[in-house]
Amino acid sequence: MNRLHRLTAILIHLQTKRVVRAQELADRFGISLRTVYRDVRSLEEAGVPIGAEAGVGYFLTDYHLPPVMFTNAEAGALVFAAKLIENWADESVQTAFDSALYKIKSVLKQTDQEHLDELAPQVAIQKPVTGKYRAGGLLNTIQQAIGRQHVLRMHYQAGYTDAESWREVEPVGLYHYSMAWHLIAFCRHRQDYRDFRVDRIHELTDTGQRFARHARMTLRQYLDQMHSDMPLTNVTVVFDKSVVRFLNDQRHSWGFSEEEDLGDRVRMHLCTPYLWGLARWLLAFGSSVTVESPDELQGILQRLARDIQAHYLVEAEV
Repeated sequence: MNRLHRLTAILIHLQTKRVVRAQELADRFGISLRTVYRDVRSLEEAGVPIGAEAGVGYFLTDYHLPPVMFTNAEAGALVFAAKLIENWADESVQTAFDSALYKIKSVLKQTDQEHLDELAPQVAIQKPVTGKYRAGGLLNTIQQAIGRQHVLRMHYQAGYTDAESWREVEPVGLYHYSMAWHLIAFCRHRQDYRDFRVDRIHELTDTGQRFARHARMTLRQYLDQMHSDMPLTNVTVVFDKSVVRFLNDQRHSWGFSEEEDLGDRVRMHLCTPYLWGLARWLLAFGSSVTVESPDELQGILQRLARDIQAHYLVEAEV
């Protein structure tokens, strides 16, 4: 990226936030802090009203750059975003994104508009196996409450007990995992942080009541704490090469770190807090996998194997 393009990109970046730290600009554009200072000074000399507060960051004062044109690659990225939202968000987010996409397409060059129209039918995202993802049209309400720091009132059904209750929560963030969207929030009833599956929320209301975000964890802090509370176990297993090709990306779900080629076998090192889940996955490979460590994992596999043997021997006798 040449300097002129970088200056324009820095100016666009400054428009995206109320305050932008110099380190943030340095990280995004892969430049030194000294270069950031020099670029900001050049923008100021060009008449851009950039304010600065020591220890906080830069901000624009009553200035807005006219609409800029997208590159062909940036325009293409919109297609990928649209496909993901279509299958992994709900109708509230999809409706808002479709509206935004029409506005964006209106400022594209005709060649880029044609590029999007040609590309869209050639990109597809597999839908969840359970059908179109259900979130009850709540994602947009939740994300707005997060941004505005508004308390949410909801009717929630617990997953394990099916117990239903009304809760007032202070939303921290939205997190997608295990094929579902989850609302991470501080529950005023429990006086603690809780993980709520969005598709188990039957009713949801934005109360309009503000809460102090600085008194709560960020989403990143919550996730880091959640992971740190789970003790990790180092695991070493050896697979026959005949089954290694079937591991695909699944091994990364169990904390894969490295592997060693042993000729006709492969030794893999994993790190996971879920020994029982890992054991059930390894069981699918039968005698083609051997656990070297820890002994606890070997014991779990032996127990599972005995349970399976007892279950099917009883059925055979009947």
